Amino acid sequence: MKISVNWLRELIDIAMTPEELAETLTMAGLEVEELEDRRQLANGVVIGKIVDRQPHPNADKLSVCQVDVGQSTPLNIVCGAPNAQADIYVPVATPNTYLPAIDLKIRPTKLRGVRSEGMICSLAELGLEKESEGIHIFSDDNLKLGSDVRPLLGLDDVIIDISPTANRADALSMVGVAREVAALTGASLHLPQVASMSLESGDGILNLKVEDKQACPAYIGTVIEGVKIAPSPKWLQRRLQAAGVRPINNVVDVTNYILLEWGQPLHAFDRDRLQAFASSKDLTIGVRYAKEKESFKTLDGQTRSLKAQNLLITANDRPVALAGVMGGEETEVYEGTQNLVLEAALFDPVVTRRSSRAQSLRTESSARYERGVNQAELETACNRAIALIIELAGGKPIAQTTADARANLSNQFIELRLARLNQVLGNVKKGNAIGQIEAKDVERILTDLGCKLELVAGKSDVWTVIVPPYRYRDLEREIDLIEEVARLYGYDRFLDKLPDKTEPGKLSTEYRVQRQLREAFRAVGLTEVVQYSLVKPGKEEVVIANPLFVEYSALRTNLLDGLINAFEYNQSQGNRGLDAFEIGRTFRRAGENIEETDLVAGIVGGDLISEGRWTRSGKASPMTWYEAKGLLESIFDRLGLSVEYQSDNKDSRLHPGRTASLWLGGKRLGSFGQLHPQLRQEKGLLDAVYAFEMSFSILLDALTCEALLTPHFRPYSTYPALERDLAFFAPVKVSVAELIKEMKKAGGDLLDKVELFDEYRGENVPDGQRSLAYSLTYRTGDRTLTDEEVEPVHNKIREVLVNKFKVTLRS
Repeated sequence: MKISVNWLRELIDIAMTPEELAETLTMAGLEVEELEDRRQLANGVVIGKIVDRQPHPNADKLSVCQVDVGQSTPLNIVCGAPNAQADIYVPVATPNTYLPAIDLKIRPTKLRGVRSEGMICSLAELGLEKESEGIHIFSDDNLKLGSDVRPLLGLDDVIIDISPTANRADALSMVGVAREVAALTGASLHLPQVASMSLESGDGILNLKVEDKQACPAYIGTVIEGVKIAPSPKWLQRRLQAAGVRPINNVVDVTNYILLEWGQPLHAFDRDRLQAFASSKDLTIGVRYAKEKESFKTLDGQTRSLKAQNLLITANDRPVALAGVMGGEETEVYEGTQNLVLEAALFDPVVTRRSSRAQSLRTESSARYERGVNQAELETACNRAIALIIELAGGKPIAQTTADARANLSNQFIELRLARLNQVLGNVKKGNAIGQIEAKDVERILTDLGCKLELVAGKSDVWTVIVPPYRYRDLEREIDLIEEVARLYGYDRFLDKLPDKTEPGKLSTEYRVQRQLREAFRAVGLTEVVQYSLVKPGKEEVVIANPLFVEYSALRTNLLDGLINAFEYNQSQGNRGLDAFEIGRTFRRAGENIEETDLVAGIVGGDLISEGRWTRSGKASPMTWYEAKGLLESIFDRLGLSVEYQSDNKDSRLHPGRTASLWLGGKRLGSFGQLHPQLRQEKGLLDAVYAFEMSFSILLDALTCEALLTPHFRPYSTYPALERDLAFFAPVKVSVAELIKEMKKAGGDLLDKVELFDEYRGENVPDGQRSLAYSLTYRTGDRTLTDEEVEPVHNKIREVLVNKFKVTLRS
């Protein structure tokens, strides 16, 4: 919301500088995003009069002008504008003037051999227009030559651009900001005086039909005849331009002016066009939701296919506007308009938001309705608009029809306790002393905000507070009033000492585990990515009711699909694939409920060694299954987890013969494997890409067990180890993990390490079997082991393997 300081000073008596005002608003919670000093746009530009114009002797498109700027001699200025002529008043940039709009400092110079001592300016060069066809010519005569041009062009102003929070709908209007400043400074308000109007009922002239009174609590339709469409006066145009609104004509500009002044959106229909569009002079304005396959063209020229959540304004049941969002092109006010229907209405914030999102269309009007406009001053804003239309466009209001189903807001009150307020806010600074906020301060602050306070009978420090109607949406509870007291009392006056019983902050267990996982994944070279939870809708995804875009209208059910797409995109940009991981939330429908699950997923592929390819004559070496598995195992080792691998083919995205399920503590942790060749070919990925997806909750349980939370140091053995090799034929269906598990179990405390160093399938190996060779390391921490101690244990391992897995020993 752009605030004109000059306009604000008409509404409230303030002597603060714009900088002081911006600081006050920011400290009160209305954040100031930008301070635009429009005075700098024309500092040094004065009013001049062209007293003589002659063609340039050396250029056909230039002219030499003698310009009187109130000095003893006229300035000689070379001008290229086609509309330069004698006896006109123009803005003149004198020497040493800087024009920030075009980043130019004016200096005396020669143009095609003729001396030029300034520049006659266009509005574009003064920052008032994007483009100008020629220099600006003042319509007024008898202007004082040499005087400052800024008051005439509205450039004697400062614009404060504020960004109110979502609950402060009142701060999206000049009147609302003026009330806020009055409460902050104690200055006097001078709001526009709006006379009440008594108009004939519109029955028979304009009928109303509101189907959903919750979606449209109030609608006022006013018929005005005999208007004359023309450009708005300069003062109105400048106020709109200062707020970033483009002037159109006097009627439309009045509706925009009321939007800025009172925060109440209005819309003016051409009555004759409405009747022609409705094919009847008997006009019924309706408010209803859109029907299937309806469409109409909005003011921006787009034909919009309407959806069920779109609330419409209709003329004899034909759509003419998106309620609270934008009007229709076929009934808009144009230069030939003579009769109007002026709409002033209230629309439900949720309904307006859904309708706006359904069309991906957000306007100044919808932005205010979404936050909730002032219900109590609807008639005030409407009457103010009617008065301005009569003043600027003529015409006569002949009838007014109203549909009103508003709730009575004057009966809503809140109980406020001084003890609770001081308990929440704590001590404050009072000069050199420290104390608490007193009852008189509370009464003063809330009264300045427009609240009415009454002491509860028998309680000296408890009030019944009736909030003003323009703050009904954000002042609903006792804590809201406490916040207002703190805001206006001044946050800088509160002590910066924490209460005595405050506990030190700490990270939650879940977040600490996430940090631990991130550190482990980054340690092996993976990059963390964060992707949207919203995806394209599919068969299993949970579709959301009010999406921003169709492409992002469902909640993801897994992380792996997004990582595969990211890998594909990264590779398409000429990069070497993507080694990445993600920790995120997924969503799945379980009956009528939606389950949320946190997962950990990753993807790797390409050449494991990105540099030093000269050692392989520049040839790439695709990552093998065991290299990818090694990355994952190094992560588990770093975390202190013992994870088992079992053959698996349930995930259709992964290679059925190169996929393993991951098991931790008897629970299925997730899966790991190579992408399916068909999927890899469809997406044009590298030859070997590997992915994994794991349950975060199972990892959380494992990493928060006492053994890992409180690790114990195990001293290194200073005694030598004894190594024994063990080779045998084993059935292919028996996994290496199962064999190692049984060996460690049978080896007991003496068996320190088991390592597979050879696998062979082929000649001299029985069908359905493979040859495996292991290195077994025996060690203890208190002595050197002898062969007599090791042999019984080694033989026990051999026997266990033969009896349980039917292996054939080779040694």
